[in-house]
Amino acid sequence: MASKYLNSLSEKEYEDLTLKLLNIQNHKCFICGEAIDLKLHSTNIDHITPLANKGKDSEENFATTHESCNKSKQDADLKIARILHKLKKIQEETLTSENKSASLKQVLKHYNGSKFDFKYTTDGNKLKYSFSDIGDNTIYETEIHTDHLSNEQTCFIALPLEYVYHDELINPRGINSSISKLVKEFEKKNPQLHLSLGRIEENKIKIFDGQHKAVAQILLGTKSLLLRIFISPDIDRLTETNTNAGSVLSQIAFDKSVMRQLNNTLYYERIKKYQEDHNLKSDDFSFSEQKLVEYFKGDNANIKKYIIDSIKHSITEANENKLKDYIDREGKAKEVPISYSAFDKSFLTIFIDSKKLLSTPINFKSDEGLNPRELEISQTITLLNIIAEEIYINKFLPEIGVAKIENKVIAGKDNDITDDHLIAFRMSKEEIMFNWLGYVKDVIINYFSNTGRKFNNNSLFQQKFDDQLWTNIRNFVINLKMLPLWKDRAMANTTFSGKKNYDYWKTIFETGKSSDNVPVLAKPINYVEMIKSPQAD
Repeated sequence: MASKYLNSLSEKEYEDLTLKLLNIQNHKCFICGEAIDLKLHSTNIDHITPLANKGKDSEENFATTHESCNKSKQDADLKIARILHKLKKIQEETLTSENKSASLKQVLKHYNGSKFDFKYTTDGNKLKYSFSDIGDNTIYETEIHTDHLSNEQTCFIALPLEYVYHDELINPRGINSSISKLVKEFEKKNPQLHLSLGRIEENKIKIFDGQHKAVAQILLGTKSLLLRIFISPDIDRLTETNTNAGSVLSQIAFDKSVMRQLNNTLYYERIKKYQEDHNLKSDDFSFSEQKLVEYFKGDNANIKKYIIDSIKHSITEANENKLKDYIDREGKAKEVPISYSAFDKSFLTIFIDSKKLLSTPINFKSDEGLNPRELEISQTITLLNIIAEEIYINKFLPEIGVAKIENKVIAGKDNDITDDHLIAFRMSKEEIMFNWLGYVKDVIINYFSNTGRKFNNNSLFQQKFDDQLWTNIRNFVINLKMLPLWKDRAMANTTFSGKKNYDYWKTIFETGKSSDNVPVLAKPINYVEMIKSPQAD
């Protein structure tokens, strides 16, 4: 809403007000907190509280900002915009330094949290504690409540941030876009209706549920959080309960990648339990996946899922996986080309058998480098790296992203979209990726057949690949990306317009023409020809 007050000012009066506000703000932008130099920066004056929110149209409700900050602010309310800008900086720094989404952990670190152990004793149904590390030597006590169904013991404590940690085991999620709504809700003085949950582990209190509510409160300046704290909990049970909340009960919006991480945790908890029950050492893996399923027979369907999800998680999140930087786990990113859904339905579905459990010991042939699961993980990662190197790295530009690419091409607003970027974008579409990865699988099967090796179609990566096979795969990927259709901009409003189904692209690859008989390729894809060196005729 336009300001009648600002519109009434002369140019000189506006400049004087700018200087007056800057002096109050110590010559720093109200939103980003960085210095403002009037000789170098363009500025804006804006309402701190918007007129639409009953803010006053007068000097005490004005602040000066960089013009760029004001244009890119994430909220009409400057106080909220300033808070969200701080969070954005934390998120960007985390992505740069740790190559992952920021979570409560990074926010706590930024706001001087997660510094001290929680010192406590129990006396009957009372828990006694003190915050002596921050100079508060008062001995507090709170009642311990026992849940009559689960038998878990909990208590309620207002905990200074210095004693709060993020639970990366049970809640590995990063911060999503819902945080802005929570910040606005709490900024209105509306109360938090559901407390965040924490647990005590090795004298540290770790929040495993309600991290977004905790983050919102911290951003708004709270110095302590009221938590429901589980004392000596069953970690396996808490993890399973938290997982069920996001799947079976649909209480929280867990994306599939987070669910796999949680199932990975549950898998290793089951291994630990099996070892304990059979008096095995923690490094003794002489039992098989099948044995695990048989032992936990009342929960065998879940155990199978934990095993396969653990394999898929190990592949996706491996440090050496170069493709992971191009996979969107949140479901809303506009900077990276491969949705997690597309990655799951193509790479993970085609190359990882979701039903096959191994009857060989978990450590079978590990010392020889021939362990089937270890091979499956490492070789799938090698495939991902080949694809990343040939299609994405230094080719797909995150600053251009994926938003409305074909529309920009159709409108002729595509000067900044390079051919390499367009190729990567188009080859990343789920229905397209699924089909061309099918040919990669054919390349592998063809190699095994021609060399006379026995193989299982559903567990190809559990057998060691020869160097020549890796060369064949790389040649195929290079020759595939060199096909003219990927950079043909005239196809933006035909072949690449809208979302096509899997069969549409299956027909194109097999016949060279679309289902309505429009030529797309010069000839059908012949994977035997395409494994030859790209320089060959």
